[in-house]
Parts: sequence; structure tokens; C-alpha cells
Amino acid sequence: MGELPNAVVKRLLVKHGGGLRVSGDAIDKAVAAAEDYVARLAREAQAAAEADKRKTIMDNDIDRARAKLSGSF
Repeated sequence: MGELPNAVVKRLLVKHGGGLRVSGDAIDKAVAAAEDYVARLAREAQAAAEADKRKTIMDNDIDRARAKLSGSF
């Protein structure tokens, strides 16, 4: 089981999936994918903060990380 709650991910899948039902295996895979994305986002944001010689990840670090990651899909 992942760190993100299955119920939250399921709710998002149903909401953005046109109200279709979602299988348990699909929820598990979506949770794993979301956790993978957040982990990569955190690593990129950390690198951005450290490049600016800060110990705190700021919102602009997240923006920079998202921009960098959007090119990797």
C-alpha cells in the first residue's frame, strides 16, 4: 500500500474519468504513478532550491520542477 490514500485517488479518477467505475487494480496503479510523479517532482524542486542556495522548497521551485518534468513525458 502506498502513502497516498486510495480513496483520494479513486475520487479523482472517478471525477476526471467521466464518472466511470474504477477497478481496485487501476486504483493501485494510479496511486503508484501519482507517488512516482510526486517523488520526481520533489527531487527536481529540491535541486532547484539547492541551486538557489536555499534549504526550503518554494512554490517557484515546484513551478520549475513541473516545467522540467512536463518535457519528460
